This record gives sequence, structure tokens and C-alpha cells, in this order.
Amino acid sequence: MNLIVIIAATLVAGIGSVWLAALLLRVGVRSGSGGVNPQHLLSLAAGALLATAFMHLLPEAFESRIEPALLFAVLLFGLVFFFLLDKAELWHHGHEHHHGNSAEGPDAHKGHDHAHAHDHHGHGHAHDHAPKGGGSWAVLTGDSVHCFGDGILIASAFVADIRLGLVAALAVLAHEVPHHIGDLVVLRQSSANQRVALVKVSLAGTMTMLGGIAGWWLVDQLHGWLPYFLVLAGSSFVYVALADLIPQLQKRLPARQTAAQVLWLVAGIVLVTLVSRLAHGEHGHEHGHDAGHGEAGHVHKD
Repeated sequence: MNLIVIIAATLVAGIGSVWLAALLLRVGVRSGSGGVNPQHLLSLAAGALLATAFMHLLPEAFESRIEPALLFAVLLFGLVFFFLLDKAELWHHGHEHHHGNSAEGPDAHKGHDHAHAHDHHGHGHAHDHAPKGGGSWAVLTGDSVHCFGDGILIASAFVADIRLGLVAALAVLAHEVPHHIGDLVVLRQSSANQRVALVKVSLAGTMTMLGGIAGWWLVDQLHGWLPYFLVLAGSSFVYVALADLIPQLQKRLPARQTAAQVLWLVAGIVLVTLVSRLAHGEHGHEHGHDAGHGEAGHVHKD
């Protein structure tokens, strides 16, 4: 049963986020008073990721019998690892900087200013600087690797507790929406057919499901390592929120817009908490913990 739930959740997170991004682009993502403000999306995603990491993934991992100092070391390793991946990706694409502005045109930056890739594997930044035409392959390659990694993280959470898995899937969905808005903007610049751009990004989104299947198998084989997988997932979410999302919100804004950012951030935290309660309930939560700790998160295959 677990595998079926993982496949369903990863498909919703991977493809659903693409379609939601396309819908928001159609409605109009803009900084003005009309349409959907991308700053609000970023705030919501940041709140959801931080809440999932600090209120769910990390507590679940720390309730194992593993020494806390060791788990904190894994958390630190994860943060430094994702930082280095980002650095490597930025360095790799540095030579393309001079193409970006002229090739993508002024319209592209409406999406990019607020919705560049928030990729904890470091591949998504390719489309910020990639030239027109060739950039689409950089986007799709980075997107596929990113989505595959997301699937592994979601599967790790599901193996620990179905409630935790649903919360992780929601957090991935939230931060993938602004990411995919940026992807669609770039692909529409290099393709006359907007429907083709949507299909391409949707196909990349299906990699989340493949990552989910791979993660389910991997964690099942190495079930004693589950707390480490959860800490790495938590470090990924924290890094994306603090390194990619929140810096884009740290601008001098009028009091009203600043208050709106804070409210949307809190909304992301509340949303994750509500989904957690509704998905499993307090009784189910306690039961999940007892079962998970008895077998170190082992799951029986169907």
C-alpha cells in the first residue's frame, strides 16, 4: 500500500505543481496590485518548507536512538553539501551570463526576478543565465534531476510515517510552483507553442514519481538509515528556504507589503500544520511513532 500512496503523492507534487504554475501564469503573475503576487508565493513556499523541516522531518529523525550530535553533524553536512552544489552550478554556468539578458528579453524577467529555480540539487539555476534555445535543455535536465531528488525525499518521509509523507509532498508542491513558473517562462521564450512547453516541463515533473519509487526501494533496503535520510531531507528544505526563497523577499518594501509577506509566510506554516493534523490526527501520529521506532522505519512491500 505504501508504494501506491508514494506514487500518487509524487505525481501530484511533480505534475500538479507544473499545472498550478501554468494556471498562475495564465491568471497573471505580476508584482502589481492585480494578479498573483510572486512574492506571496515565495513567502508561502518558504513557510511550508521551514515548517516541514523543523516541525516534522527533524523531530521524527531525532526521536530515533541515534546520538543527537551525529544527526546535527548530518544536518550541517547537508547544508554545506547543497551550498557547494549551488556554487558548482553557478560556476559552471558563469560563462553564459552575457547571453541571458539579451536572449530572454524583458518579458522573461517578470518571471525570473521572483521565480528562478529553487533547486536543492543545484541544477535549477541553469535557466537563469542560459541563452535562448539551448537554455531549454538546461532547464529540463536540471528540472528532471531536481524532481527525482524530491521524489526520494518524499518517499523517505512516507516510509517513516504516512502523515509525514503527505506534509513533505505538500512542501515540495509549494516550493515547486515558483520554480516551474520560471521554467515555463524560459521555455516559452524558446518555443512558439506554449502547450509544448507545458508538456516538456510536465514530463520532467514525472521524474518525481521515479524518484519516489527509487527512494521507497532504497529506504526499504537501508531502513536503519531512515533517520539520516530524514535529516538530509530537512537540511534540503532549510537550505532552499534560507538560501533561495527568503533572500528574494529581503527587500526594502512598504509596511503593507512587508506585512503581507509575513502573513503568507505564517500561512505556509499553518497550512503544513493543518494538513498534518487532518492527514493523520493526533492518535494516528502517536501510533505512527510507536510503530516507526519499533522497526526503525521498516516498511513491508506489497
